[in-house]
This record gives sequence, C-alpha cells and structure tokens, in this order.
Amino acid sequence: MALPVGILDQSPVLAGTSPREAVLATIALAREAERLGYARYWLAEHHAMRGLADPAPEILLARIAAETTSMRVGTGGVLLPHYAALKVAEQFRMLEALAPGRIDLGIGRAPGGSQRVSMALESAEIRDFPRQVLDLLGFLDGALPEQHPFAKLIAMPSGDSSPEVWLLGSSDYSASLAAQLGLPFAFAHFISGDATEVTRTYRRHFQPSARAGEPRVILCVAALAAETVEEAERFAATIDLWRLRIRRGIDLPVPSLRDAQEYRYDEHEREEIAYNRRRLALGTGRGVRERVETLAGAHEADEAMLLTITPDYASRAHSYELLATAFALAPVLSEV
Repeated sequence: MALPVGILDQSPVLAGTSPREAVLATIALAREAERLGYARYWLAEHHAMRGLADPAPEILLARIAAETTSMRVGTGGVLLPHYAALKVAEQFRMLEALAPGRIDLGIGRAPGGSQRVSMALESAEIRDFPRQVLDLLGFLDGALPEQHPFAKLIAMPSGDSSPEVWLLGSSDYSASLAAQLGLPFAFAHFISGDATEVTRTYRRHFQPSARAGEPRVILCVAALAAETVEEAERFAATIDLWRLRIRRGIDLPVPSLRDAQEYRYDEHEREEIAYNRRRLALGTGRGVRERVETLAGAHEADEAMLLTITPDYASRAHSYELLATAFALAPVLSEV
C-alpha cells in the first residue's frame, strides 16, 4: 500500500520578502498541493519570529479550507497552553461546520517562541497540558464528565461530525500522553531526528478510545528535492545557516542563497550543520522518497508529512511537485 503523504507548512518568510508574501505563498501552495494529490495540509504556529509568518493557524486554516475542496486541512499545530480549551473547541467546531469531514486539529504544548512570548500570551503552565487536552476533547465531543464544572456548556456550532484530533510531539512525554488518551500521534522527526523509541513507546502503550481504536502515526520529515543532488545541496545551504542563527538567538528571515553561500563557517558550526543534516531528507525526488519510506518503516508510520523550506517559493513549490511525482500521488483533476 502506498504511503499517504501530506505537507506541513511553517509559512517561512524568505529574505527580501514580506510576511504577507509568505502567507500568500502558503495559500498558493495549498491549492497546488491539492492538485498534486497530497493527503493533508497542516499549518504550524509560531510567535514573534521574523522568519515564520503564521501565529494564528486557525485563522489561515479557514482560508485554506475555502481554497480547497477535497484535501484534509488542519493545524500542526495549535499550541494549547496559550489558549482556553473551550475557545479552541469552538474555533474548530466552526471550521468543521465550514468544511465537514476535512478538518484536522493537531495540538502541541511547545511555546512556538521565546519564554517572553509565553508570558505575553499569559500561557497556562505546561503541567496543565493533559487537563487542557481532556477538556478540549470533552468540549468537542460534548462528553465532559457530569461532575465537570463546565459540563453543561456546549461548544458551538455543534454537529454530527467532529475535527480529527492529533497530538503532536517530539518526545516520550507527548508519545505517552497520546497513547494514554487514545489519540493519533504526529512525531516531529524534523526536530528530534530518528528517535524511533518515541513512536515505539506510543504504540506499546496505546489504549483504544472512541477517537482511535488503534495507534496511528504520522511522521513529519524535513525534505528538500531538486532536479539533481547538487542543486538540492545548494538550496539546503539556506536551511543550514537559518538553523544556526536560530540556535544562537538571531531572529532574522530565512537567509538568501547568496548570504548562505558567502557565510564563513568555523569548524564547530560545520559539525553542527552535519548533525542537523541527519534530520533532512535531501536529494532528487526519488532519493528523498527512498529516505522518507525508510524512516516511515523504522517508525511504523501510517503516513508522512513533508516540511520544505528553500531559498525561494518557486523552488519550494517545485520540490513538492518532484516529490508528488516520486511518491506517485494521484493528481486531482479540476472541475470544469
């Protein structure tokens, strides 16, 4: 059976472009992703970062849902500690009413920014995350326990269908919580690398629930494809430099290819780049497919999602086109 493949979009702001252009590029890419046959399209959440333009995926998701007709669309994810569970439930019940049967609610506990961001957002304590998840599920499904103080509240607009909920994570903590609650799990390989023990923990401890009778895993992989391996290596220089800057607290847009090529790395930085490259599937479309399928097999993943950032939006779109061909995705014919 062919591996279903989706896209995770961080709405990168590239050097020389504006945040608005990054958002418009996300909308255009979502339309193209559906045409190419991708299974899902998820939007990430980040705050106060000059290189990433989407702090409100639930808002942009409404536009993406309106621009598409068949592909599942969602968040990868909503960072729940920043919000009240009821508000998130209402937002996604509204999205479900607008695009029934197509909405995914991926939730995470990462801050998506600095500690100061969490303070400005008046975020809940991380230790409250499990309770928030339970409250969110209860509001979505109208299934809060009778003794719950908000049991009589109804998340509107109510309806027969509900968003598909995924727990996102890069560690044993998230894997264990997803298993305990019986939720599908999306593992951030692009953050943690291979770490197969995380998804093994999830499968080993999974407890069936009303939302999932068996474990389900999406593997989220950083991927970059080009016509040749050499071209892919050249494009990847921007990611190399951007990741170095982020680790050093330098908040700038994704660097241009020229800036990346002209940067002079010291020995320690080159070692860091080599380490980071282990989390990137890089090469031709066929080569990237082979790497992603190998990773998916090691993690027993049911699906893969691909995160691609390149020096310009055209090469990013072309990377996804090459990968759609390599994975033999079925293009969606537009209605005339």
